[in-house]
Amino acid sequence: MFVVDTANGIRSLPAKEISARDAKSLGSELAMKILKLLVVKPMYPVEVAKELKVHEQKVYYHIRNLESCGAVKVVREEERQGAVAKFYGVDKPALVIRLKELDSTNKLFGSQDNDFLKPFIVDGKLNALIVVGSPDPHGPEKARSRDGYYGMDLALFLGTFLNYVPNFYVKLDTEVRESDLRNNLIVIGGPVVNRVTSMINQKLPVRFDKESHWGINSSVSGNLYPNDESGLIVKARNPFESERFVLLVAGKRHMGTRAAIIAFLKNFTEVSSGNVFNRAVNAKVVEGVDLDSDGIIDDVEFRE
Repeated sequence: MFVVDTANGIRSLPAKEISARDAKSLGSELAMKILKLLVVKPMYPVEVAKELKVHEQKVYYHIRNLESCGAVKVVREEERQGAVAKFYGVDKPALVIRLKELDSTNKLFGSQDNDFLKPFIVDGKLNALIVVGSPDPHGPEKARSRDGYYGMDLALFLGTFLNYVPNFYVKLDTEVRESDLRNNLIVIGGPVVNRVTSMINQKLPVRFDKESHWGINSSVSGNLYPNDESGLIVKARNPFESERFVLLVAGKRHMGTRAAIIAFLKNFTEVSSGNVFNRAVNAKVVEGVDLDSDGIIDDVEFRE
């Protein structure tokens, strides 16, 4: 069991269910102080008493009650001064009281309610074709895609919204046929390495500009982003089927695609909030940042 907060991305904690009767063990201020200590690290009661500056018998009393209701448990034993000291730790960092039986649902974490993903995930099922660039030389520039493995990170993220795992919903751009283009599409990689991106590029509000060496050109702000670390995330109507949508996660180079994927994974709430110049347009531009100076993009800054 987990408790989940989706207000700022997806954050969760493992949780243990307890009864309302057992919850009485948590009713005192001292019991909560003990729990907050034990959730940080296991301790034995004498240590807890010294830390909280209370009599150890009070600590023993509350720990017995907390152990009885399942909130804490013995995690190890050590010999201390000729006696065996029991170290207690918190079993789960969150406790839940259930007031009714669980309802059947097709949703995980309630997070599919986010409108940004609704066309692509419906009732816990993936409703889209994921297209990644081929690693083999292809296209006018005979390019090899290095973006494909970023699709694995994105797929793992999307998997947290699914309760059904589809078969063969990923294709290389070289495998995509005309009939495939009429689906909802999740496309990874820029127009040089993914031919589907090149086919939809000109229809997007934020797009790659060949005349600017594939810099990112925004018709929303009028800005041009020429850096190799620049990436975009765009959700728009599918130009091949107006009732369907495309989601493009791509960069000018593979570094920009990495930046766009990191933005999607780490800042999904911001990604789904729309362009800062026009919130009605689902188009974001990001720039990758190498925080630890190891030559690898590990964070992003939003440009619009």
